[in-house]
Amino acid sequence: MKYLVTGCAGFIGMYVAKRLLEQEMQVVGIDNMNDYYDPALKEYRLAQLKPYKNFQFKKLDLADRQGMAKLFAHENFNRVIHLAAQAGVRYSLENPFAYVDSNLVGMMTTLEGCRNHSIQHLVYASSSSVYGMNEKIPFSEDDFVDHPVSLYAATKKSNELMAYSYSKLYGIPSTGLRFFTVYGPAGRPDMAPWLFTEAILNNQPIKVFNHGKMQRDFTYIDDIVEGVLRIQNVIPKTPIPHNLFNIGNNQPIELKRFIEAIETATGKTAEKIYMGMQPGDVVRTYADIDKLEAAVGYQPSTDIEKGIEKFVQWYKKYQAETAK
Repeated sequence: MKYLVTGCAGFIGMYVAKRLLEQEMQVVGIDNMNDYYDPALKEYRLAQLKPYKNFQFKKLDLADRQGMAKLFAHENFNRVIHLAAQAGVRYSLENPFAYVDSNLVGMMTTLEGCRNHSIQHLVYASSSSVYGMNEKIPFSEDDFVDHPVSLYAATKKSNELMAYSYSKLYGIPSTGLRFFTVYGPAGRPDMAPWLFTEAILNNQPIKVFNHGKMQRDFTYIDDIVEGVLRIQNVIPKTPIPHNLFNIGNNQPIELKRFIEAIETATGKTAEKIYMGMQPGDVVRTYADIDKLEAAVGYQPSTDIEKGIEKFVQWYKKYQAETAK
């Protein structure tokens, strides 16, 4: 089986590609290696994949229409796991066109590649951000999601609509996964686990938004990857071969407990600066995962204390290695 994994130097992309490689699948990974955050971290992730003989890396931007068309034409993929995107809710306020290029044009080039080359199954990344300020909890795939509170969320909802239309028009089997706050070793430096750990270890204060009255459905990377790998084997059937699943932990964590987990793992107490809500942010995320559990037996097993401990251990090691 031959896979295309987009965003292979990204956080989730690297782990998904690695699991496929361990299963002796052929994997072609693409990434544009942009500088939204330090590319050294992307190089580090890529270095985890390059030793595998069944792995090929191609530096390619999703918005490169000709490049993407050539890639699909030359490689004869069986399946596509599309995880590349311009990430970050807050950055979408500063650089909106990056989201149009990566998340909208990039989804289009991927869908066109699938349409023209008889791909067995397209699995693509959506986001819990599509739920916006949804008051009903937990968030269900059947909920109304037409009121995004950030451009990032709007692009992810658009991706779902684009995939659905291509499934309807061309019979492309596709599955969208609404990820809920993924964290773990080699995670993104713009997310809370990294930001808080870095600040606490360096005796700097942390910013606690909405005065700490926040909940997140933090989901450990190993649990996420297990869900992705299982669902890519469940190919949607006609008449419209499209499906959507939440993929989260189903246990929202209070910001207080999250900070305490980092304090325990670092052995230090955080100095906290309490602040208001940020534009585009939401108070709570909470995944209803019944649908994914019914489909593939998905059941996340990593609690926040264990997951944060693993992240902090990795963070210390990574910082020591990069400081050499």
